[in-house]
Amino acid sequence: MRKFTSDNNKYYLSIMKKLFLVALIISASFAVNAQIETPAPSPFQKIEQKVGLTDVTLEYSRPGVKDRKIFGGLVPYGELWRTGANKNSIITFSEEVVIAGNKVKAGSYAIFVTPNESSWEVNFYSDTENWGTPKKWDSGKVAAKVNAKSESIPMKIESFTMSFDDLTNGSVMLGIMWENVYVGVKIDVPTTETVTKNITRVMNGPGSNDYYASARFYLEEGKDINQAVTWIDKAIEMTKDDPKFWMLRQQSLIHAKAGKTKTAIKAAKASLAAAQKAGNNDYVKLNRDSLKEWGAM
Repeated sequence: MRKFTSDNNKYYLSIMKKLFLVALIISASFAVNAQIETPAPSPFQKIEQKVGLTDVTLEYSRPGVKDRKIFGGLVPYGELWRTGANKNSIITFSEEVVIAGNKVKAGSYAIFVTPNESSWEVNFYSDTENWGTPKKWDSGKVAAKVNAKSESIPMKIESFTMSFDDLTNGSVMLGIMWENVYVGVKIDVPTTETVTKNITRVMNGPGSNDYYASARFYLEEGKDINQAVTWIDKAIEMTKDDPKFWMLRQQSLIHAKAGKTKTAIKAAKASLAAAQKAGNNDYVKLNRDSLKEWGAM
């Protein structure tokens, strides 16, 4: 029969401690990994809308009424509100729009409102990184401010809702609905101006940048170099009152490729002069290197 000594006891106690530690680690790991996922109390929503030729995106969270009085209660009258829950609601425009006569640049804006019984003040705020309302309001960050009518609707809206309503080619209504209230803010987009410019450009034929881009593509892809010469010369002719050193540089390369060394040198010298005037040292060096290669320096 085995006799237990103090050394045996120490040995077994050591083993038991190690086993207890392993069990503790496994238990803690299980607790971390066994988290239960439940629905968010204010679910996030993201909606995208093409308005004419402008992309508009809206991101916000949707709290519920849950048997509470909302406006004049949970959301007090006369106080700034984040327009939803969690992080401030954000609207993004792909190009400049007009809101209440204010030009609002392309980009993202937080939507903050001050509700009142008959009207709301709606602000489009350039700082979008707020959880709730800004700690300090900066009026200089207000890109547009609208006083919008607050209208009662004949049904209850349980979940806070923002939408794009009354969509046309030139505008959209940003709708805000909750409880039994609807507020709309009109956003105008420059569809007519953009299309008119496109029509004018197309009807007037290609511009200097179109000829330049086409000629450069033909040079880089090894296509018809004579066609590239025609296009780049057209681009240079169209910009003769304001010569562009990068276009002249391409003209010199295209002419050189086409075996027109004399006109290539002329274009390189013109590009060199324009680059020096613009302070672009990269193009100064490129043109000097080419002129040396072609025996002109």
